[in-house]
Amino acid sequence: MFKHTLIASTLVVTVLASAQSMAAIVGGGSTLPMALYTTPGVFAVGFAPYIGVGSGNGKVAFLGNDATRLYLTAGTKVDYAASDSILSASEISTYQAAHMAPGVPTSSPDNWGPLLQFPSAATSVTIPYNKAGTTNLNLTSEQLCLALSANNGVARTWGEVFGTSDETPVRVVFRSDSSGTSEILTRHLNNRCPWLFTTVSSTFVNAQAGPKPASWIGVRSDADVARTVAATAGAIGYAGPENLDATNNAVVARISGSMPAVGNVQTDLSTIDPPGTAADRADLTKWSPVLPYPSFGYPIVGYTYFVFGQCYRDLTDLNSVRLFLAKHYNAVFTSSNDQEIINKKLIPLTAAWKTAIRNTFIPPTRAQGLNNPSVCNGIGRPL
Repeated sequence: MFKHTLIASTLVVTVLASAQSMAAIVGGGSTLPMALYTTPGVFAVGFAPYIGVGSGNGKVAFLGNDATRLYLTAGTKVDYAASDSILSASEISTYQAAHMAPGVPTSSPDNWGPLLQFPSAATSVTIPYNKAGTTNLNLTSEQLCLALSANNGVARTWGEVFGTSDETPVRVVFRSDSSGTSEILTRHLNNRCPWLFTTVSSTFVNAQAGPKPASWIGVRSDADVARTVAATAGAIGYAGPENLDATNNAVVARISGSMPAVGNVQTDLSTIDPPGTAADRADLTKWSPVLPYPSFGYPIVGYTYFVFGQCYRDLTDLNSVRLFLAKHYNAVFTSSNDQEIINKKLIPLTAAWKTAIRNTFIPPTRAQGLNNPSVCNGIGRPL
């Protein structure tokens, strides 16, 4: 599985190398929406091929302009990140101290301007499994907590999960890197079983105390989770819906009776309103809603996000970003990416969210608008 990941990464870098001979919008991150972002035509002209390296590496690459996190040559500019893991207070404050006034003068090339963060699409986190003789696995959230808990380094059995005599070991397949998929999952598990999952973390093993069992298998993409679970007897894992048949109960578990079908995911998420006041629109955290435990429907849900800069020194880059946002959040279905989002088993944002994002971030006259002249005069992302 690691060989497949390495080959895929090598191919992406090879393709991207040719794009870097011209001005290009470079970015990457989350593997959960990778099938969407690598679909031709989803990104605007001027975007280099998307690079899936996990949400954590995507954020680090963008926040520090560190292209090596995308397997690229040091010094290559990084223009955006895609992440299912929201920016933490520490990430925001560290960036502001290093790349914004008053700590960094506007005359410095290290002043890159404010961050922008907003959702791209809604998603579920599915629970693939491989248990002999079982084709209709249904777990409560509390049973899922047991199945995925480290148990102080001792592998649990399926009998422990269900209160039976089944001695088949549970083999957990998890993301070993910093992953937004892990963050969405552990937010749910921490809400339901805080005595087992003591914190929310984008690194799965950090969400619970104690060592992990030796039989657990760590991989570095959602696609590798799905492949490894399918090939491993007694296994259970978690992955975004793009990477498997999320409608098939023989492949993914029901959680509290619900499958991760689109209709079971979007209902509660659609009730969350976008920021409305000027103060809320200026607050990065208000653009990153979370829902640890929906009141109904499939319970492990969240958003995959974009992180852009508000200010870009290269006007060609700026125009490409504007064109992309205008399409991705277009109110007209046929002029947007909504059909591709649906094709990849993700869920388009509601009309209210798309309108709020278009009206807040695209016009340069808005306070958070791209290259607002009062905010971005002479500063911006590196050339």
